[in-house]
Amino acid sequence: MVKRLWAPWRMEYIGGLKDEGCIFCLKPKEDKDEDNLILYRGKHCYVIMNRFPYNSGHLMIAPYRHVRYLSELSDEEVREGMDLTLLMEKCLREVMSPDGFNFGANIGKDAGAGFEHLHFHLVPRWRGDTNYMPVIGEVKVLPEHLRATYLKLRGWIKEHL
Repeated sequence: MVKRLWAPWRMEYIGGLKDEGCIFCLKPKEDKDEDNLILYRGKHCYVIMNRFPYNSGHLMIAPYRHVRYLSELSDEEVREGMDLTLLMEKCLREVMSPDGFNFGANIGKDAGAGFEHLHFHLVPRWRGDTNYMPVIGEVKVLPEHLRATYLKLRGWIKEHL
């Protein structure tokens, strides 16, 4: 018997309206941080949740300025970007208790970047979170709704900053 997994939120990704332009430039200009999943705004960089995450708690750290390469970042952007990454690692550890993290960047479309605005990914990982579902079923199971994760992380940030 065939079993079905319902994930209606995926239709937004598959067939939904696509943003015109660079989301890393556009989203911080809007006054809708919760809708846009922006967790924190610094002076040079900000933290945004991935709307289509690899795992619950998947965060991205980006400079406001549209740059493509690491070498184009100012010293201030490098420092603040790394400071925010360290802070978000602590936040995720305390709120979600992951066993580890994936951290990195895809620089350029040919390297897998969806947008050529440099940004870093911080993805919490748990022992056993890789199973047969993505391999055989081509399905990723996320244990928590985006909004619930946003509210937990945002609460920690408001309490600690």
